[in-house]
Amino acid sequence: MLHRVEGIVIRSMDYGESNKIVTLLTKTNGKAGVLVRGAKKVKSRHSSLAQPFTYGEYQYFRSQGLGTLNHGEIIESHHDLRMQLDLSAYASYAAELTDRILHDDEPTVFHFEQLKACLSALDEGKDPQIVIHLYEMRILTLAGYAPELEECISCGNRVGPFRLSAQGGGILCGRCVNRDPSAPVLGEGAYKLLRLFKGLDMRRLGSIAVKPETKQELKRVMRLLMDIQLGLQLKSRNFLDQLDKLV
Repeated sequence: MLHRVEGIVIRSMDYGESNKIVTLLTKTNGKAGVLVRGAKKVKSRHSSLAQPFTYGEYQYFRSQGLGTLNHGEIIESHHDLRMQLDLSAYASYAAELTDRILHDDEPTVFHFEQLKACLSALDEGKDPQIVIHLYEMRILTLAGYAPELEECISCGNRVGPFRLSAQGGGILCGRCVNRDPSAPVLGEGAYKLLRLFKGLDMRRLGSIAVKPETKQELKRVMRLLMDIQLGLQLKSRNFLDQLDKLV
């Protein structure tokens, strides 16, 4: 069967001497594995279509299993995301996270739009850490693990200061801290950003100026949420951590 889809390359691997196999996050057909013949050849007309983060229109044949690319047109190459080390690290993390959280043939229209907006925001020079934390919140929400941030998960109190219990899946007020003594205190700035992220579509992200100390706190609490709620071991995140140590 011939498929024609909009897709984003979220994974690309060599296959044989001259081919690549890409995993596309498609707008309508879920994830799709596609063989791109000759993609490793310098003069191949399909080589750019097999590059990570490429957004394009892909036409491929597939009866079952792996598809084979017939034709494609690039809509947005995201060249800078591959050329700049820090942006490549953030984009790789977003792509790997998306790949690991989604099952094959799972409906993906909203996931597709969110990843597309995430890569565009990175390409446009928006703060990559803020972009990625917003994307992480979108992933948590889409997976059904968004934290409760409006009221204490134990007693319903809406008056802070609060702690974030990643294990409990939300905030705890001062009276209920014994429910999770290890839960970190949320500063006002980090708490406001978490609430903003929970309800914000990636496509609506503007420029946000965040203090360095607030960004560090945000990173800590988002890591807790991602590790406890999803528990994924991602190579791209390990690389991001190594990159942070060099800065």
